[in-house]
Amino acid sequence: MKIIAFVISLGLFLLGIVLMGYAFEPDAPHGILFFSGIASVALSLAIPFHVLKRVDG
Repeated sequence: MKIIAFVISLGLFLLGIVLMGYAFEPDAPHGILFFSGIASVALSLAIPFHVLKRVDG
């Protein structure tokens, strides 16, 4: 369970970083991409901090 959660969290974190980077492209919808990146990073941190704490113990 912990390894699967780690892989999902890492994927969401990296996706969030990429989305925030693409938000600064000239023809991109800046606000939507940047907000999506922040939401993805926040979710990637919420999984190990809140969800796994309740599942494991």
